[in-house]
Amino acid sequence: MRAGAGRVTAGTSPPRVETRGYVPAPLPGALALAVAALVLALPCAAADVFVDRAGDWGLVFSYWNGAGGSFYYPEIIGGGAALFDADGDGDLDVFFPQGAPLGTAKPALPPPARPGGRLFRNELISGSTRRETPLFVDVTEASGIRSPVYGTGVATGDVDDDGDVDLYVLAFGANELWRNRGDGTFENATAGAGVGDPRFSLSASFADLDRDGHLDLYVANYVEFALEQNPTCYAPSSRRDYCGPSAFPAAPDRLYRNRGDGTFEDVSLPSGIAGKAGRGMGVVAVDVDRDGWQDLFVANDGMFNFLWHNRKGMRFEEIGLLSGAAVNADGEAEANMGIAAGDFDADGDDDLFVTHMAGETNTLWVNDGTGSFEDRTNPAGLAAPSLPATGFGTGWIDYDNDGRLDLLAANGAVTEVEERVRAGDPYPYAQTHQLFRHQGDGRFADVSREAGAPFRQLEIGRGVAFGDVDNDGDLDALVVNTNGPARLLINQIGQSRPWLGLRLVGGRRDLLGGRVAVVRKGAPTLWRRAATDGSYASASDPRVLVGLGEAAEVTEIRVLWPDGTAEVFPPPPLRAYTPLVRGTGRPIGATTETPEAKP
Repeated sequence: MRAGAGRVTAGTSPPRVETRGYVPAPLPGALALAVAALVLALPCAAADVFVDRAGDWGLVFSYWNGAGGSFYYPEIIGGGAALFDADGDGDLDVFFPQGAPLGTAKPALPPPARPGGRLFRNELISGSTRRETPLFVDVTEASGIRSPVYGTGVATGDVDDDGDVDLYVLAFGANELWRNRGDGTFENATAGAGVGDPRFSLSASFADLDRDGHLDLYVANYVEFALEQNPTCYAPSSRRDYCGPSAFPAAPDRLYRNRGDGTFEDVSLPSGIAGKAGRGMGVVAVDVDRDGWQDLFVANDGMFNFLWHNRKGMRFEEIGLLSGAAVNADGEAEANMGIAAGDFDADGDDDLFVTHMAGETNTLWVNDGTGSFEDRTNPAGLAAPSLPATGFGTGWIDYDNDGRLDLLAANGAVTEVEERVRAGDPYPYAQTHQLFRHQGDGRFADVSREAGAPFRQLEIGRGVAFGDVDNDGDLDALVVNTNGPARLLINQIGQSRPWLGLRLVGGRRDLLGGRVAVVRKGAPTLWRRAATDGSYASASDPRVLVGLGEAAEVTEIRVLWPDGTAEVFPPPPLRAYTPLVRGTGRPIGATTETPEAKP
């Protein structure tokens, strides 16, 4: 984010795998195809792709940055959100970190009635019954979560392998680990776990980096900022404005190895991570070179991106420049913010998409299969539409379930927008969000105007979490807006096409980092990854949802597990969520069966 907007275990079925979660009843084949054809043929103006249901469904939250005219840097950064199954009932609950007052100046906007991070329980599923729509209830007080820190982001993962998803809250100040007790309550386990990094943190990733069966933790830290050392910066109009990141020293990231007993060891120094400092805004754990070990890609604001190549045994080598993903095609380091990792071109490896500052383009780096990347932003049609926007949270989202990965980006400026100043906006940073449809030839079309009212509203978008909130078989998006209401963007069209829902499980938890190949008859194999990280300051649904488009005949499912083993599973039922349990499939031995084999 640069200142100056003018710049152009193997095991049996685990006890916590939910089979009572709602599974939509399949439509008869002919009827399903007819509905799909009808809905998808309609102009989007008549049938919006996304509709905001936050208020209707009780998810009432606004991220409050506490701004009081002092232009403290953290005020322009947050916040994020988590979509996760907090109570293990098969639907997605929500956690929001919250801002707090900074300094002594009186905030321009009144503080929230209930300060601190908030937990909302989704009552879509209750026992064996299902409501027609989700209903969110604020259960923060009953949960025991007391998080008064200046929250910026959140990460999710089962750190103690007990089948319950835990929360890691990132902050301007000490981060917090909230351990899920499995009974609807959480305990603050930060001190005992040893992960209370006091730096200015924005995003984090839980991943089994050493393949020992436990989730390790990478924390992306941003800049060294202190309230008592707050420089004065100005907009081109000569009005005071927020400084850019170059006004502050970069902060080193942190890597914590999970000991397997509920505690973590800081291995930043011996792993090599502490060898470089960057302005980390987003992080994703992804095996870019398909060697079976998860690497780490870090989006650094106004600096070279980091690609930490996993050398095995908790040793990493930074190869960002060598890989081609540190800078854009012009050799420039951009205002790297949010990250999306996914195989959009169906060639068996994960590509990278990163959002940037207005005046720069968002960047698409295409992976050649060996972990070397080429900037293909212009040929993909993604350059010009992103020039006016400052992007934060983002993700690959096959919103129409046609089998091709599309892109969603939440936008919001970090330096004042002149038009908003002239309109008298007291916090003039609002922009519109964007949706890009993959047209099938490697190119994308900006379909934001037709996507629905949420894409026509001026807001200050930050974090985005993705998941199937209503369990109907398509991906929804939860967008956090600074000093504005969160938006729950419910997908209206994706469920009309055939889809598969998969949950990768080992022991008692989701096996984050597992890769799935959905092999189809007469069509390219579709590759997806189970993960909660990526986007910006947010955590997403770990379930894998695969749209099948018109090629819905699946012949087999191949899974490459995070520990390096691989298995084949028979085709699961369509239009349902199915757990795939490590150790219950057929092990892959012959080279012709390797999951890395390209379609």
